[in-house]
Amino acid sequence: MPETVTETATAVTAELAELEDPRIREVNARHGDDHGVNLTRLRAVAKRLKSRPELARELWATGDSAARLLAVLISRPRNYEMDELDAMLRQARTPKEQDWLVNYLGKKHPRSEELRLSWSADADARVAAAGWELTAERIVKKPSGLDLSGLLDVIEAEMGQAPDRLQWAMNNCLAQIGIHHEGHRARALAIGERLAVLKDYPTPPNCTSPYAPVWINEMVDRRNAGRNGRNN
Repeated sequence: MPETVTETATAVTAELAELEDPRIREVNARHGDDHGVNLTRLRAVAKRLKSRPELARELWATGDSAARLLAVLISRPRNYEMDELDAMLRQARTPKEQDWLVNYLGKKHPRSEELRLSWSADADARVAAAGWELTAERIVKKPSGLDLSGLLDVIEAEMGQAPDRLQWAMNNCLAQIGIHHEGHRARALAIGERLAVLKDYPTPPNCTSPYAPVWINEMVDRRNAGRNGRNN
């Protein structure tokens, strides 16, 4: 389909339907997702469309997962007010929809800190998970002002019983604290060992386990090896 500013949501969703591959849908279904479009081909469509905020809104409103992923790709964080982004997060049906919304729009939004605080305190575990993912981002990139000890207190008290998605996000925060903040590393490792969250998670060869003690130690070892290599 040639590029044109008159492309409609109906035309684009029809194009996505033509890209549907049952084998990809089967693989995605194992992870809770319900689309069968190869993501490389989806990104090619997004590259052609470029930034299209109104089309993005129409695509999101269809409720179709592939259309929603494309909507995120042709959006810009500044296109959305906080309340609109919050509504979209609550509408997200699949893990991939939520992941892309948080990573491409939430983390880069001009008011991401306000979103982080609001979402982290939400009673909906899926929304709270998004807040914890924004917290993990800040732990790595903008830790100044964060109460890392307080975060570890909450993780220690709540992560073991948290719903899966929230537990995963809190575990990410635990690992990032241990990896990037040496003064809190010993406690992060101890919490990870005691709670044993994701200890038995199946991890493919050459991938890092999400079990926090293994994750922390492996990433710290890599960083130290990199420093030693530069100093030789």
